[in-house]
Amino acid sequence: MHVLRLPVLITALLVAATVLAPVVAAQEATPVLAAAVAATGRITGTVLDSATRQPVPYATVVLLSADAAAAKPITGVAANDEGKFTFEKVAAGTYRVRAQYVGFTALTRPVTLTDGATVAAGTFALASGSQQLADVVIEGTKPVVEVKPDRLVYNADQDVTNAGGTAADVLRKAPLLSIDGDGNPKLRGSSNFRVLVNNKPSPTLVSNLAEALKSIPAEQIKTIEVITTPPAKYDGEGTAGIINIILKKGVDRGLNGSVGGSTGNRNTNGNASLNFKKGKLGVSAWAGTGRWYGPQQSTRDRIDRDSTGAVLGQLAQRGKGRNNGQWVYSSLGIDFDPAEDHSLSLAGSINYYNGNNDQDLFNQYLAADPTNNQLFTRATKNLFSGFNGELTGTYTRTFKNQPRREWSVLGQAALNTSKFGYDFDQFDNSLTAGPVNEATYRERSRGRTPGGEYTIQTDYTHPFKENMTLETGLKAIWRTTGSVAHVDAFRAGQTTDFEEVVFRRTDFAYDQQVQAAYATYSFGLGKKFNVSLGTRGERTALQADFRVTDTKFNQDYFNLLPNGSVQYKMSEKSSLRGVYSRRISRPFIDYLNPFVDRSDPRNLVYGNPRLNPELTDSYELSYNTLIKEATLNVSASVRRTDNAIEMVRFSVPTDSGTITSQTYANVASNAFYMVNFYGSVKLLKDWEISGGPNIEYIVRKSPALGIARRSGFTGNAGLNTSYKITKTLTAQAFANYSLPGPDLQGKGSPWLWYSMGLKKKLFKEKSDLTLNLSNPFNNYWPYRSSIDTPTITERSEWRNYQRAVRVGFTYRFGQAQQGKQRKSISNDDKKGGGGGGQQGGGQ
Repeated sequence: MHVLRLPVLITALLVAATVLAPVVAAQEATPVLAAAVAATGRITGTVLDSATRQPVPYATVVLLSADAAAAKPITGVAANDEGKFTFEKVAAGTYRVRAQYVGFTALTRPVTLTDGATVAAGTFALASGSQQLADVVIEGTKPVVEVKPDRLVYNADQDVTNAGGTAADVLRKAPLLSIDGDGNPKLRGSSNFRVLVNNKPSPTLVSNLAEALKSIPAEQIKTIEVITTPPAKYDGEGTAGIINIILKKGVDRGLNGSVGGSTGNRNTNGNASLNFKKGKLGVSAWAGTGRWYGPQQSTRDRIDRDSTGAVLGQLAQRGKGRNNGQWVYSSLGIDFDPAEDHSLSLAGSINYYNGNNDQDLFNQYLAADPTNNQLFTRATKNLFSGFNGELTGTYTRTFKNQPRREWSVLGQAALNTSKFGYDFDQFDNSLTAGPVNEATYRERSRGRTPGGEYTIQTDYTHPFKENMTLETGLKAIWRTTGSVAHVDAFRAGQTTDFEEVVFRRTDFAYDQQVQAAYATYSFGLGKKFNVSLGTRGERTALQADFRVTDTKFNQDYFNLLPNGSVQYKMSEKSSLRGVYSRRISRPFIDYLNPFVDRSDPRNLVYGNPRLNPELTDSYELSYNTLIKEATLNVSASVRRTDNAIEMVRFSVPTDSGTITSQTYANVASNAFYMVNFYGSVKLLKDWEISGGPNIEYIVRKSPALGIARRSGFTGNAGLNTSYKITKTLTAQAFANYSLPGPDLQGKGSPWLWYSMGLKKKLFKEKSDLTLNLSNPFNNYWPYRSSIDTPTITERSEWRNYQRAVRVGFTYRFGQAQQGKQRKSISNDDKKGGGGGGQQGGGQ
């Protein structure tokens, strides 16, 4: 296991550290009314909810004359995500500052400013109440993409092309993200990241990410946060970073909700939500169900060789079929504030999906020895399902006289079970499948992966000064999972019925415990620099039990994961930051499961329960700037991983010819050199455009596989644009193209995805009617990949039928208000199907 020595760690923290600093004042406080009087004074402050001591994002703050009779405001700004506001270039004098937000009682206080001074107006703790904003109205919507110092935020609820879609449709449009041909997301070209939902993991997402994403409707997603260098409060997992899916929360005043649905040629869904807030109690509920469907087609051509290069055989496979499935998702949240500075919340969710993948496979193998030739057609039905139930409880303690001081305790219990299996009928020496009773060989398999996860954590934040904060916390996770499977076979003329193939039985149990502690100290150096230094210690203990062979093994290891950040504020509109972080990836059930999937007899797939974790060192330098209506983020980064977990393919000679096996192993050393450009700009008042390219140079080495060096360039570019045609009609379009990249044993596929949509507001803007088109000019995209090793040369193609049309309708009732944000658990510490945080304690 690769461990850096302490001096190297300290040097890395001091030399290559990075920052998380406040958003520049020009971004936090944009004047929207009359310009302030030209001067050099500044007025700052913060707007909080008096009951929860949480920020009130986008609260309206106006600067008024000291004369109460003068009702017209001088200027106004909107508070940022942290509730902070700033008035720039204010002349010396006496004023009134008023903070207000729908559903809260306005608060006004006097402020006196001298020439060139900066005055802190203090904290405006707004109490719940009803109020009309008579003095000033600040209207506007968030941009589709926001560039922030520590993350990129994709505001999915502002993108009309998402209506009626799923989480997979939304993820492919977020900055730095892409979806491959199998439906799996990638972050800057890597699948080694964590996916969180409301800052906590979903065990279902880990077990089968591509399918589970289909069960989260796009209407439920508020934002997608992309964090490439997470701080110490997040679990150490996810070497490429964290993708955080923030779902909409409906803790609003009074009774309100929505009903909606959509239909199209690729999916159909219906959903409803209901929210209520009265006094100290708030309730939020959501439920939805849907289906997906689509054809599929694949080809595979392979040449097998021996160690001398002599051809052993050639394989040709052609597949055609259809994938269908359905999902049900529901959630319930209860918030209760028994007293000021004390908050309790209870949140639960249920997520279930199931489906089948039917395929007719034509298989022809021509061997060097003709006695090993093989020709058959196989009709296969693959079955899958998953269930995830989660319950999370939170207690949060705030402190009235110290707005940024907070202590929280969180607990979570999650049940995750999934089932898998297949049935196939094989017809030897036949070009087509016939009646079942004519099959020469039949096989069926059923398996399940039971699982449970229990977490408890506590986090504490203590502000010493305005620019000096200590964050610390403890966390413990207990996981149980495994795999139980059996295989039954029937061979015409040899058996009278299905009989179990005993040697292929699997009974595997896997337990994992993770304990962690972290501390982060953030402080300012003068007026230009902000520094954050932290470290996280994680202990892992695991036990595996192979019940079929009665063998066991245990493993115990400790990792110190330091990180640091430094930000230099070049001006009010520009900043430069550097980051260093060390992260860990522990394999989870998909990588560990020893069950051998033989649904394709020439291509076996199984996991490796003896995998070790991989460690990654990341370095990043980024530049952020705001130029009038445009924002720009440019970053350069390096990510190095030793002992990397990679998917490997190798050939296995058998009596019936050569087959290939696919599994995972710690066999590589990888380096990624990346440059990212991402920006957004308003070309016209109602026309916004965002996007940018991502360029990578990848170097892979694997002495274990005899690969001295495999390297090359790859990259992708995305573009998202929206235009407000009228007050009630909006058009949007999106496109993303990716170049092929070098894999350890081959090469990936290029791909293209584009979509366009219209949204019309109806019935006094209480309803939305949407029309979306995806890839209208091509019926499918051929995802082509290759494998080249000394013994295998393979070319494969998988056709993704992605042309889609979708119509959706949503009706809202009641009056919505900004909901409170609660803490949540983030167990983002496993490498598997996919990984921060908008609000939440130490992770």
